[in-house]
Amino acid sequence: MVRVLPIKYVVIGAILVTISAAWIVMSQRHAPPADLDLARSKQSVGGIYTVTLESEAEPVKTGPLHSWIAAVKSADGTPIVDATIQVDGGMPNHGHGLPTAPQASHIGDGHYRIEGVRFNMGGWWELHLRINGPAGDDEVTFNIVL
Repeated sequence: MVRVLPIKYVVIGAILVTISAAWIVMSQRHAPPADLDLARSKQSVGGIYTVTLESEAEPVKTGPLHSWIAAVKSADGTPIVDATIQVDGGMPNHGHGLPTAPQASHIGDGHYRIEGVRFNMGGWWELHLRINGPAGDDEVTFNIVL
């Protein structure tokens, strides 16, 4: 005798297969570019500043809040001590921003602590710094892959 499964089990199985297939397709689509620049020291877009970014905790993990240190220098290497830095970012492939609103404050000699950074999932993140300093306004973006 052949046993026939109730329709609800067939429907649930089809839904699970569909979700699994969609997850596989989406995870492949959201891979970071192969040539992604992961440098932690960069010139700002306009070339006004050089910024070096370091996490205070390594390795960088998803979930907990953590802090970063940004060392900001002028083109000639002089530490920038009187800048205002706005921090933003997100996941370019997912189309969403950071789940927190990080704040930057000067801690001395051109170093700024960025507090309140949280990456809530693995993948490709951007950390975008807008620098308003004595030489002008400029910005720099760092790529982070978790």
